[in-house]
Amino acid sequence: MPTDPQHWLERFLHHLQTERRLSANTLKHYRRDLQEILCFCRNAGIPRWNDLDTHQVRPYAAQVHRRGLGGRSIQRRLSALRSFYNYLLRERQVSRNPAHDVSAPKSERRLPHTLNVDDITQLLNATARDALELRDLAILELMYSSGLRLGELVALDWDDIDVKERMLRVTGKGAKTRVVPIGVKAVAALQAWRRQRGQPADTAEPAVFTGRHGRRLGARAVQQRVRRWARQQGLPGDIHPHTLRHSFASHLLESSGDLRAVQELLGHADISTTQIYTHLDFQHLARVYDQAHPRARRARK
Repeated sequence: MPTDPQHWLERFLHHLQTERRLSANTLKHYRRDLQEILCFCRNAGIPRWNDLDTHQVRPYAAQVHRRGLGGRSIQRRLSALRSFYNYLLRERQVSRNPAHDVSAPKSERRLPHTLNVDDITQLLNATARDALELRDLAILELMYSSGLRLGELVALDWDDIDVKERMLRVTGKGAKTRVVPIGVKAVAALQAWRRQRGQPADTAEPAVFTGRHGRRLGARAVQQRVRRWARQQGLPGDIHPHTLRHSFASHLLESSGDLRAVQELLGHADISTTQIYTHLDFQHLARVYDQAHPRARRARK
């Protein structure tokens, strides 16, 4: 059996792709993180994966931290390394997991950027002048209406959408499927785009969102179009597709207070991921209090 470290790294990535069915983007992150650790091992004179131990993983974490890497990024690398060693343990290539007891330095959790309701209204009240702009408005409406991730949006096929029931089947992280509702305005925008779709696209293409030449629209193109529309509508800052997902979650939680429902709609496996939006909700309430409560306002000079 080969002992080359690169060989086992490639086998692990193949396992993630075929057995765990991870997305191409997630595989790219695993490859990058593990290749970096492999480079560290080679520079440290560690020839095989079985030769790496906890006393060497800790200096690696400290090294990348000194280079300016944040706690969350280091934790992601250590998580990738733990998963890799769990695979090697299964394959009986190593006798221990050296990353098991190594933790990353804690870093302050940054709250996601969201738009308020007025900004969302300003963004979505745009007027389309051609078929591709109808497509763009359908993208904006759908991302805000259903809280989709960027990867979920570009992977959508027309067969995933039930216009009559206003429901949408989404394949999210880990190939997990969930069903989410679609708002009335998003349905109208999708139907307007579909009526025009025959002009720029090959009608045999199953993708909901296609480019000028009829092929499935890529994630980068969606990012560029969202930024373009945000600038055109006069919104400040750098608006990303994920901003619409964050805004969807924040506004829904503000209105309903139902954290579990928001978790299901977002497709979060762990409710702790969704709980960050409770901090946003608290910030909103604190601002309202400061502006409205007579004993919270500072006296005028």
